Amino acid sequence: MLTAAVSVALTAAGVAVAGLRAYRRRFLSATRWFAVALLPLGLYLTGLFPVARTIGDELADWATKLVLDPRVWTGIVLLGVSAGLLAATRWAGRRGAVAGGSESRPAAAGPAPARPAVAPAAGTQAAGPAPKRAEEAAGAERGRAGKAGKPGKAAKAGKSDSGLDEFADIEEILRRRGL
Repeated sequence: MLTAAVSVALTAAGVAVAGLRAYRRRFLSATRWFAVALLPLGLYLTGLFPVARTIGDELADWATKLVLDPRVWTGIVLLGVSAGLLAATRWAGRRGAVAGGSESRPAAAGPAPARPAVAPAAGTQAAGPAPKRAEEAAGAERGRAGKAGKPGKAAKAGKSDSGLDEFADIEEILRRRGL
């Protein structure tokens, strides 16, 4: 009976605090207070207070045995040794993987072969030395543009309609940067 009275009193007090918070327009805080206020009555109605009391009694018994019983201290020592061994093997395994990893792994094959970033169109050749051709074409276009006096039209007229020249320029910039 006492548990029911305490639960109802705690719930009522929490609901009152939540009402004050809501009156002050602190709705988020009011909602939290209301949620916490419902816990004591909910625990009582579901019958969890006797379970909590049993758990508390068992924890108290364990704590008194912890202080007085040498068997419990032996168990604690064994748990500590077990945790230490697990941590040591994990540390040694990682350290061995880093140190011994070069022996078990094959050597790298070297740098990857140069490949174009974009597949060539159906009617064009593969772009193996495309960056060199792009530089030569750009130099030739600059020379033509300087002679013609119209850099915009000469540059546009010299480029192909496929749009691969733009990708070749981008690919050349990426290669210079090592990407």
